[in-house]
Formats: sequence, C-alpha cells, structure tokens
Amino acid sequence: MRSDETGKRPTDYYQITMEKVEVEIIPDQTTKVWSYNGQLPGPLIRQRGGVESFDQGRQSVVRFINQLGQDAEGQDIRTSVHLHGMASNPEYDGYAEDLSYPGYFKDYVYPNDRAATIWYHDHAIAQTSRNVYMGLAGMYIVEDEFERALNLPQGNYDVPLILQDMRLDTKGQLVFGDRGRRSVYGDVVLINGIPWPRMKVERRRYRFRVLNASASRTYQLVLSRKPNGQSMNRDTLHVIATDCGLLGQCVPLSAPFQRLRISPAERYEFIIDFSGYDPGTHLFLRNPVYSHNIDSNADSQVLMRFDVGKGPPKDEGDLPEFYPVKSIFELAREEGIKIGGPRVFRFQHGGNRWLINNKGWNPRRVDANPEPGAIEVWDLVNVAGSWVHPVHIHLVDWQILARNGRKPPPHERGWKDVFRLRPFETVRVAARFGTRDGKYIKGKFMMHCHNLVHEDHDMMTQFEVGTGGKSSCCAPPKPVSEILPL
Repeated sequence: MRSDETGKRPTDYYQITMEKVEVEIIPDQTTKVWSYNGQLPGPLIRQRGGVESFDQGRQSVVRFINQLGQDAEGQDIRTSVHLHGMASNPEYDGYAEDLSYPGYFKDYVYPNDRAATIWYHDHAIAQTSRNVYMGLAGMYIVEDEFERALNLPQGNYDVPLILQDMRLDTKGQLVFGDRGRRSVYGDVVLINGIPWPRMKVERRRYRFRVLNASASRTYQLVLSRKPNGQSMNRDTLHVIATDCGLLGQCVPLSAPFQRLRISPAERYEFIIDFSGYDPGTHLFLRNPVYSHNIDSNADSQVLMRFDVGKGPPKDEGDLPEFYPVKSIFELAREEGIKIGGPRVFRFQHGGNRWLINNKGWNPRRVDANPEPGAIEVWDLVNVAGSWVHPVHIHLVDWQILARNGRKPPPHERGWKDVFRLRPFETVRVAARFGTRDGKYIKGKFMMHCHNLVHEDHDMMTQFEVGTGGKSSCCAPPKPVSEILPL
C-alpha cells in the first residue's frame, strides 16, 4: 500500500491479486481455494472515512488483478468485485457484467463516505455463488472521528468475525453444489477461515463485527454457557450497529429466547462484556437450527468458544449513547421532499428460475427510475412459503419501516442495505437517493437476492438514478501488460 496526501482528498492505494492457493482448513490437509492475496477470507482493509473536515477521511483506490486462470471445466474464471455497502460510482460498483478475465486488472475508486462494517466479494454474472463459495470474500471497515471518540473497544478488542459454511470431500477439497439451483450449504462453518475456533478473551468488553459471507445459510446467534443447549443465565449480545453503521442506542439480546438472525450479506456489530464471568469460564457462540435453512445439520450449531482468562475485571463504565438514527420521514419534512411510492417488487420462483415481478435479469431493462435526491418507499414481497430471500439494494442506505405492517424489532431500526424476507412477508423500506455527503450519483445499480444461487439464476434487476449517468461498464478492465505502478 502507498498513500498520496495531495489532491482534494488524501488517497490510499492497495493491490489485491485474485489467485488459487492451498490453505489448511482441516489439520494436516490442504484445501484449494480461490483467494484475495492468498488469504481465506481476503485481507482486512481498515480505512479512515467520513465526509466532515474533522474526520480526516480518505478515499481508496484498490487494484484487483485476476490471476485465477481456468476452472475444472477449462473455462476462464471471470470476476467482478463489488464493495458491498459503499456508495460507489456505477463504474466501480462491481456491476455483474463488468467482467475481468484472467490476465486482466481493474482499479476501483471508493469514497469511504461514512463509517460502517462492509465487505468486498465477487459479483460475476451467473457465477457469484460459486466464486464467493470458493473464497472470494473479505471485510472492509470504515471509521470516522465520531465513532473513534466513543467508549467502544478498539484495537485488539475490535474483532471481525466472517461466517462461511463449506462442504469438504474426503480429500479436504471444496464441494460446490447448488441443489438444483436452490441453494448452497456446507457442513462446516468457518469463522475467519477456521472451523470451530477458540478465542482467549480478557475480562473486559469486546466489539465483534459479524458478517454472514455464506452463499445461502441464515444464522441465528445466541451466547450460551452450554455448547449443546440453551442456558438460562441470560448471557447477552449488546447489538450496536447494523449493515450501514451505528444504531441510535445499544439493543441487548439475551439468551435463551432472543436471537440475532443474520442472513447472507447482513452485518451486525455487538458487544460482549466478559468482565462479569469468572476466570476459566467457557462461553459459546451458538447457532440454533433455523427452520428456513434447507440444511439444518446439527454440526453448524456451535460456531466458536470464548475462554475467559485470568486477571481482574476491567470497569469500563456505561456503554455509550450513539447519534440518533433520524427517521426518513423527518428528513422528508425538514427538506420539504414529497415521498414517492410505494414501488412493489415481488420475489418468486417459476420455471426453474428465480424472478422479480415475474421477470429475470436483463441488462437493457430498468425497473425503477428514482430522481436524484428523491425519497421513495419500496415494498419487497416474498410471495412463496418455502424460501427466505435476503434482498440487497446497491448504492443507498435504507430504513425498514414495517414487516407485514408492524414495526421492525429495535435492532433492525438502523440503516441497512440487506433485508431478510421470510415466507409470505412484505418488508416496507425507504431511502433517499443521495449519499451521506449530499452528493447525487446518477447511473444504474442492481437489486438482487443475496441467496447467491437465486441471484445467479435471475433474481436480479436494476434501477437507474436520474438520467445521463455514467455507464456501469465505462471503465473496463485492462490487460496486465498495461499495468503501471499505483
């Protein structure tokens, strides 16, 4: 990495190569994966963001080089990198048909406009589920000055947890199968590339940033003192953030009855306070069976173990209050904006395809055309009784207004970009089509199911903000023979 302090905004440059490597998932066996910089998951990027002068925010330029070669069928492994949660210009958003072939590279520009836990992953048309399952995912954290000043755990006590489930054969190699275009489930859950990890913790608070990077599996997280059942001790996850940043206040979820459900591509942040546990205590992050997963294998119920160390407990005071999450309706009243909609999008299955409003993916079709700066309400409707659809809408941050006409639970009342649609459920959401710094980005952006098998088989559409925006493919990848130093 290098940095450039000149220009309107300081810039940090990164280079990441997509390549095949062998890693050790099972002891004494190596597994072939597709990686970012040879790592599973990909390297963590932490950036200073925010748009106020006191944030001292920086932009990023990340060069992704495709050196993956061919797959087992001799076909080129094509890629397109999406930084999920970033308000990128269309040409840097990882459009599904903006493809890099082996031997090509592309430089992506990211504004880091607000603090959040986000992630980068592959987004190649019709191959996203396979490419992500094979290892192409990594976390990207943006912090601003406001967040850094809060009484929250930092440094070694601010811990990313990336959940991925995989299936391995007897030789330790990944097995990809989409169950007849329905879903991909593994029988081993990895956290940061390790199955069933143990973590030694001090008697103090830790901040955990949890990303569900699985292709299809929904998790429901609960803290327990028992590895194979629910304890009645009310062990608590203190939820402090959703996909797109901090909540207005901490929301405690206590075992055994309150669970943190996290569908593919969702991110949540929570605090665990280990100061009240005796040295030598074992605590388990568990994943009780979720009925809407096709594969409810009991092997996925214990995710990791925390081992509480010796030493006196650390008194860190009360958890802080955060800035309030202003209602989208307040924003509309303050700025005199008329709220548009609702637009209705129905997610359904038909003819061995996954469809939105009975239509499949068509790059020449636009299904919504909001004006820059407009506030709109969209209804996301799951018309079937057998599937969960985690719907991701690119570019802008949204608020959940209602689930089947009722207020969402408190831990969902922040800014989000992924929405879990349960069977026969309607989730009403609202957004302003502008960025946090008041800029308007015109162009075409995707909306799709983040059960990546459903996305690959047509449950994807696009909207266009305004008219006259840049093409999503106006900055195509270049051959590596043309690489110049960053």
